[in-house]
Amino acid sequence: MPDAEENGLESEFASAEDSTGLMLWRVTNAWQAAQRAALRPFDLTHVQFVLLASLAWLDADGPTTQRELSRHAGTDPMMTSQVLRTLERKNLVERRGHPTDARAKALRATPAGAELAARANAAVEAVDRRFFAPLGAERAAFTGMLRVVLGPAS
Repeated sequence: MPDAEENGLESEFASAEDSTGLMLWRVTNAWQAAQRAALRPFDLTHVQFVLLASLAWLDADGPTTQRELSRHAGTDPMMTSQVLRTLERKNLVERRGHPTDARAKALRATPAGAELAARANAAVEAVDRRFFAPLGAERAAFTGMLRVVLGPAS
């Protein structure tokens, strides 16, 4: 690839491949493409999977509100609401009255949703194992670094 002087773009990097942001962009796109392919047989988009799997994960802790689900998944609350409506239409998620907060709805994965989340999660984790295999023993450290970048609020 041309360096910064050859292409006329002023940059702190001698090579585009030295840019953490560009590398994160490229890795994210490649990883998302692999995940989309893995989720296609389950008729789930990646965000649908993340919310369904997160809800299945949180179900063990008792009633989960939309706000709690959004926070856990790191998704925008408005988008979370839209995706949950789609998952409800697919009979994968249901909303009920919250047992301790009359203003809130408790979300729960239906039995079909929990079963689908489990099968899809196995496929997603298989993709992760293959995708991140080049990291070898450094995978856990890489994950830790990603947590540092996200910060304590995430």
